[in-house]
Amino acid sequence: MDFSLSVEEREVRDWVRTFVQRELMPREQEVLRRERAGEPGLTSDELRELQLKAKESGFWGVQTPEEYGGMGLSAVMTALLEAELGRTFVPFRFGGNADNILYYANDEQKERYLLPTISGERKSCFAITEPGAGSDAKAIRTSARKDGTDWVINGEKTFITGGNEADFVMVFAITDPEKGANGGVTCFLVDRDAGWKSEYIDTMGEWGPASLVFEDVRVPETQILGELGHGFDLAMQWIGAGRYLLPARAIGSCERLISMAIEHANTRETFGQKIAERQAIQWMIADSGTELEALRWLVLHAAWQVDQKLDSRHAQSMAKLYGGVKANEIVDRVLQIHGGMGYTRELPVERWYRELRLLRIYEGTDEIQRRTIARNLLKGHVKVGGTLG
Repeated sequence: MDFSLSVEEREVRDWVRTFVQRELMPREQEVLRRERAGEPGLTSDELRELQLKAKESGFWGVQTPEEYGGMGLSAVMTALLEAELGRTFVPFRFGGNADNILYYANDEQKERYLLPTISGERKSCFAITEPGAGSDAKAIRTSARKDGTDWVINGEKTFITGGNEADFVMVFAITDPEKGANGGVTCFLVDRDAGWKSEYIDTMGEWGPASLVFEDVRVPETQILGELGHGFDLAMQWIGAGRYLLPARAIGSCERLISMAIEHANTRETFGQKIAERQAIQWMIADSGTELEALRWLVLHAAWQVDQKLDSRHAQSMAKLYGGVKANEIVDRVLQIHGGMGYTRELPVERWYRELRLLRIYEGTDEIQRRTIARNLLKGHVKVGGTLG
């Protein structure tokens, strides 16, 4: 059993770490200033400039297949990359990626949607969540009614990431009410100029999802992604494709936060002693460091299963659950160690506090992950202690 990184994995990690330190971290104070003023931390032009700078070194489409001009990195390498990006709250992501289900597009759709998305010319969003259908995706009510050779879509989607910026949407609608999720849901590719509207949803974080409204939005049958009635299968593939990447980014955030706590503990004095000498502080740092390493191996094991083409859903659920809970506990401890200063906006701790809270909600709440894990164990789909076979 070898836990060391390969030469290639180490080189990728080190390049991204250097990029984060040189290009992203120096922007942190300006990002905080802008966010306090209600402005985006990075403008779209600045993000694009940074993405192109990374592209000059070959970092473009990290998980995009090489045949489409990407790097085609493994899941483990992508997890390592996400952890490095998590070391800063500057809202950066590498360019050149497209949603995994877009690869099910036919040749004409690939030319119109997939390739322009990979190149950065177009922006997409994934829309299945509704006001009455969050964790229970099977409860969606958005409908698509056949009218000649067209489909007419009506309904509302909510909490859609990227919905305000997207120029097309992958929207899931019921096309056969009797079958529902069992063969009656279809995915449509719908351009914004077809008539759907988006509205910004204000949150406690520094990003805003969207509410999407479809009122008699008409699309031709050629806009179906995949097969008629098989949209729910596509949706589940999208949701489960990279769940491990969410806690992967939290690894980097926790590393940075714990480092801040250690530095503060070694410099801050109370009653004539550095607070690093206080057992209460020592235990908070000890627990945080231990939980961080446990999270790292849960994430990397889930990613390894993805690379091995194994059923990784259980492992990804465990990584997502543990990552969400422990990242929130860690940032809470770090804020406590910083005392009143941690609660202010002079430091970025409160910024991470708000950002990491989302990890316990989106792309599968803690409760959904627990339900999945418990069901797998109780029904014998996964055996206790069966990680090593």
